[in-house]
Amino acid sequence: MKLLKALLATLVLVTACTTAKQGGEYTSLFNGKDLDGWIVKIKGAPAGENPGHIFRVEDGLLAVSYADFNKTFKDEFGHIHTAKSYKNYRFRCEYRFIGEQVPGAPGWAFANSGIMIHCPPPSEMGVDQKFPNSAEFQLLGQGGKKPRFTGSLFTPGCLVEYEGADMKNSVVSKVPALPFGEWIKAEAVVIDGTIQHWINGRLVMEYTNPRFDDGEPMLEGHISLQAESHPCQFRTIEILELD
Repeated sequence: MKLLKALLATLVLVTACTTAKQGGEYTSLFNGKDLDGWIVKIKGAPAGENPGHIFRVEDGLLAVSYADFNKTFKDEFGHIHTAKSYKNYRFRCEYRFIGEQVPGAPGWAFANSGIMIHCPPPSEMGVDQKFPNSAEFQLLGQGGKKPRFTGSLFTPGCLVEYEGADMKNSVVSKVPALPFGEWIKAEAVVIDGTIQHWINGRLVMEYTNPRFDDGEPMLEGHISLQAESHPCQFRTIEILELD
């Protein structure tokens, strides 16, 4: 039965994605000029404020920058949310890591960002809440001698079904992260409770039945991009909404 459910979920995704490719058009979510259409939420500040201008536009790119962050990092994790909520869609962007991590930041946050799926409205996040309750499509860059892998899943404030079992912690990707400066294509496919992570056209993982810790189904929500203490850039941020 579990195998049948998995096959049916994959069939739905394939059918929907094929239909989308035939007749749908992607809509750009970033105009390359300002942060119109996005809402910033930084730990320690209310939604809508952007202390230190961590999220900014540079050379037509949506950038995470710490150029004006003149202090030691103390968990000022940030997210920039779409102003609109989405249910079924294909979301895609390109990302890369640049520069140096801000002083005082944790080692695990080195060259670390993410796409947060099915976020509640940023106005509902607590002032000191670090991460939105969501399914995180982790984005990593390669650094150091130890191999790193991009496209992993983390579940702040939620859980999912993965390979037939409930999963609360993380599922580590097997796709190697690429070096600094290289643009990587990431795509999240979200259809009726099934979510896929894609990196450079390669399916990384698939999971189903996302729900908050209290059991409430995660049927739709805002999409956010992370600022986790390391400068990074995003471009070609687009969405294709699916019926």
